[in-house]
Amino acid sequence: MNWTKKDLLGITELSKEEILFVLDTAESFKEISQRDIKKVPTLRGKTVITLFYEPSTRTRTSFEIAAKRLSADTINISASTSSYVKGETLKDTAKNLEAMNPDVTIIRHSMPGAPHMLARILDSSVVNGGDGAHEHPTQALLDAYTIREKKGTIDGLKIVIVGDIIHSRVARSNIFTLRNFDSEIVCCGPPTMLPPHMEELGIKVEYNLKKAIHNADVIMMLRIQKERGGVSYIPSVKEYSAFFGLTGEHIMNAKKDVIIMHPGPMNRGVEIMDDVADGPYSVILEQVENGVAVRMAILYLLLGREK
Repeated sequence: MNWTKKDLLGITELSKEEILFVLDTAESFKEISQRDIKKVPTLRGKTVITLFYEPSTRTRTSFEIAAKRLSADTINISASTSSYVKGETLKDTAKNLEAMNPDVTIIRHSMPGAPHMLARILDSSVVNGGDGAHEHPTQALLDAYTIREKKGTIDGLKIVIVGDIIHSRVARSNIFTLRNFDSEIVCCGPPTMLPPHMEELGIKVEYNLKKAIHNADVIMMLRIQKERGGVSYIPSVKEYSAFFGLTGEHIMNAKKDVIIMHPGPMNRGVEIMDDVADGPYSVILEQVENGVAVRMAILYLLLGREK
């Protein structure tokens, strides 16, 4: 298929065929990261800007590495070192950057919809690197890639998402992605951290962790979103950990070949214990590795699309 989209703003804008096309493209790029010389000239002469108004380790670094492995030039801008601290608006920052003729701007912002606003006013491509509690499409795509790589398929699986789902853009984008496949989605957490009416989306809701992960193929753990007030939704972090912290004992209720995922950053000893995070079922670091390949694919598709 031919990729014609100018931007990547959310999973809801992608069809199942387009999601699979991204995953297939990423598969061809993963081999590049395993070479001695990890570079190809595919995007030579292109310029990629990362504009991050929120902290990031994995997303920002993997986008930068992805761009450099495709031979694109990269510029990293943080809110703390930009004219934002002097009162410049996001719109003016973006328009000034576009005057320098970049090809892609990757933005992370605390305000839901910020990437969509930029996409309307910029001629260059915009990628959503996470907008508030709304969406994080590239994380969902790399999660889907990891599931397919480990399980051979995304269909016919029981996938359990555990934690602060109401504040999680990762959970939201993953749910939007997984609903395209014939998989059973179970969301587990305290009632205060689960959005209402989830059953109407075809998602099962469970408040008991042990029951939720029974016969699970995939367990995806999420941290408490403290920066979005998540702590105020529970009596205490200690109590949350006692009821929803994933331990080795819990995993015994899942499938023998279960995989444990986490988008990071992990809060060890809260939502996930050390023996699980570092155990044989964990694919957390493989998610990070796959993130580079998926983001290489996204940059390639956006910049190589038919105009």
